[in-house]
Amino acid sequence: MTTAQRITFLKGHGTENDFVIVPDPDGRLDLSAAAVARICDRRAGLGGDGVLRVVRSAAHPEARALADEAEWFMDYRNGDGSIAEMCGNGVRVFARYLLHAGLVEAGDIAIATRAGVRRVHLAKTGDVTVSMGRAELPAESVVVTLDGRSWPAHNVNMGNPHAVAFVADLAHAGDLLSVPPFSPAAVYPDGVNIEFVADRGPRHVAMRVHERGSGETRSCGTGACAVAVATARRDGVDPSETGTPVTYTVDVLGGSLSITELPDGTVEMTGPAVIVAEGTFDPDWLTAAVV
Repeated sequence: MTTAQRITFLKGHGTENDFVIVPDPDGRLDLSAAAVARICDRRAGLGGDGVLRVVRSAAHPEARALADEAEWFMDYRNGDGSIAEMCGNGVRVFARYLLHAGLVEAGDIAIATRAGVRRVHLAKTGDVTVSMGRAELPAESVVVTLDGRSWPAHNVNMGNPHAVAFVADLAHAGDLLSVPPFSPAAVYPDGVNIEFVADRGPRHVAMRVHERGSGETRSCGTGACAVAVATARRDGVDPSETGTPVTYTVDVLGGSLSITELPDGTVEMTGPAVIVAEGTFDPDWLTAAVV
């Protein structure tokens, strides 16, 4: 990363899944994995579960083909610097930033991601609704094992991979500091987000998550969507067969999300998105920190 000017950043969160937002409309910043990890460091950096780099789709090689559909591309990086296909909470915060910065108006907007274009309904205040696309349910079976317990897990893909395990008590997930073991490993060659889910009431569940590349996070938007779809199938509900949408409330450590699966398979997520601070940092600090 080379630049002579101070770099603008903002902090935001969606149900306490927090991000450092880096506006880079012309795609001039080269943020290495080490630089992202330093930015996200909660003691030596700015702190966050990930980085949202805001780039015009036309200025980013991975998004140029989507520029006619969506002006802005969410270049999302996990807290360890690795690249992720999607982040549901991140999309909501990204959209809130675009409105905050005057780059879009309230209403329906489109955001390009590595998992495709996501449609967002953005009010001036309050919750943000994201059309998260359709869930894929790969056929491969998965087992998650932790502290002598094993659970069959639902294999769900929301543009990124998830393994959803239903447990009697969320404490069974342990501290989630390291990746819970799963098998067969070949099902997720690039790693996986693992959700542990407990029932709270009719169409109401709670979850904890080990997010790939970040460890346990306070929330995971794509994970909440995967959990809602997996819970519906466990409950014998498939909107494509009933013709009726189904909605689940999914409690995360940082709040609650409302997840609706429509008869055409589209999953919609509704929840808060907040910008909490903004400032600048000296690129020399970052360069020195990652050398």
